[in-house]
Amino acid sequence: MAENFRLPPLQALVFFESAARHLNFSAAARELGTTQPAVSHRISQIEDELGTPLFKRIHRGVALTVEGMRLLEAVRQSLDVLKAATADIRARHARKVMTLAVDFGFAAYWLMPRLPSLRQELPDLEVRIVASEDDFDIRGEPVDFAISFGTGHWDGCHAEMLFPEKVVPVCSPAFLKAHAPVKTPRDLAPSTLLHLENTGPARWLRWIDWFSFHDITPVNPGGGLSFNNYTLVMQAAIAGQGVALGWIPLIEDLLRTGQLVSALKQPHTTHSGYFLVEPIPRRMTEPNNVFREWITRCATQKPAAPKRGAARK
Repeated sequence: MAENFRLPPLQALVFFESAARHLNFSAAARELGTTQPAVSHRISQIEDELGTPLFKRIHRGVALTVEGMRLLEAVRQSLDVLKAATADIRARHARKVMTLAVDFGFAAYWLMPRLPSLRQELPDLEVRIVASEDDFDIRGEPVDFAISFGTGHWDGCHAEMLFPEKVVPVCSPAFLKAHAPVKTPRDLAPSTLLHLENTGPARWLRWIDWFSFHDITPVNPGGGLSFNNYTLVMQAAIAGQGVALGWIPLIEDLLRTGQLVSALKQPHTTHSGYFLVEPIPRRMTEPNNVFREWITRCATQKPAAPKRGAARK
């Protein structure tokens, strides 16, 4: 039974395809850089294995038998698939790709608006963004950089802080107007709170931490709405569903456009933050060096001040 599934050698099939396409062994030999007897030998080898002739010898050339035409169709399809796959692999290997691992909030609210600027800096580079709300280990992964939130310590990695964690409560202008006046942190205790879920140990500041810092016990610390990624938290805040903790400068554009306003003026700063993380040893290629300079320059630009007054009338 196994004999029926044994394939002829791939090189012999390549010889067969060329000879069948040209219907001339000499032409196939010239195309393949070999001799006519070598092509004839390969064809005979396949015919012996299959137990049937593939060509009919005619005056001044050859013609395919019925079995030869059947085999040619199958070989052409197979070679087309192989050619496409190998061409794609070569193209991917030759193409310059930079892979960035980020969380959803950073990708949506900080990185996306700045991608045109990065494209201007590196026009020939393909940027691949991998987003996850969970913490991840980039060692051994095909990742050039991670923009990670934490305290700055990742085993086997070099980390450089981009921004410290600065958090301010934010909500829609309509929500703030309906719940005014909000003058102190204590005034937020009865509010509907929008939470970002943590699948592991808490890395971001939570509402319970924010209230604890201000020596306040919230009315219902576990109440409100919870979401498993930060973009949903922000969309709920924009829709007027409650108050969220907004990370500066991620929410810079939302504040500037007035989609969100800060419920309180003074942000709370912690020892955590967003870091540019690279595996050790760092890859000091020209694109990587340009990216480091670009993201460091963007990170030092002053964020917009939160808008508050318009919604307080």
